[in-house]
This record gives sequence, C-alpha cells and structure tokens, in this order.
Amino acid sequence: MKLTRKIMLIVLIGLFSQFSMADNASSAKDIADIVASLNHFPSDSDKSTLMAISSDDSLAEGVRAMATAVATFAHSSNDEGKAAMAMIQANDEAPDSTKALAGIIASLMHMASADAKATLAELYP
Repeated sequence: MKLTRKIMLIVLIGLFSQFSMADNASSAKDIADIVASLNHFPSDSDKSTLMAISSDDSLAEGVRAMATAVATFAHSSNDEGKAAMAMIQANDEAPDSTKALAGIIASLMHMASADAKATLAELYP
C-alpha cells in the first residue's frame, strides 16, 4: 500500500508541470463548478463530465484524480479520494488553486459550505 502511494505521488509530481495547460485549467474549473453545486452526490450529467475528465490521458494526473474523487462522492469523499487529495495538497509543485480545490474536495460533507463556494468562485471564476 505504501509503495502504491509513493508511486502515485511521484506520478503526480511529474505530471503537475502540465497543469497550466488550457485543458487542465478548463477541466479544473469544471470540477470546481461541480463541487460548488454538489448536493450529497454529483448528478448523472456531472458524473458524465467527471468521468470524461478522469479518463482523459492528456490531462494531468492530479486533475484526473480530483475528477475521480468527485465522481465517486457520496455524502463525502471515500478513503481513496481523500488519500489522493492529501497527496495533491502535499505536492510542492501543485498550484495553490489546485491545493485549495483538493482540500475542499477532501473535506466536503454533503455539500460545499458558503466559504468553500466563495473560495471556488474566487479561484475558478
């Protein structure tokens, strides 16, 4: 289990250099918009969008991990999603906006708080 986490962290570090690409930024905004509108779980339309993001090999692994964590959200993030979000937050190369989004995803319970929505609106206008 520890080896898997280390490998995933190495992959995340290597792939975050791609995060500034337009597709990654657009996908992160899509994820942030879905998180802001979550109500216990993503809608079928949201799940479709998230699954498309998580299966897009051209996107950074961190973006794909966030999409997967939100797609599998059911009242809260599962343990795997929380672990992935913790790795993103610990990644020194991840942009602050990405770390903030990962933190919000990891701590969500049922829906985003007013503060979380305000943060998302500021970071992903």
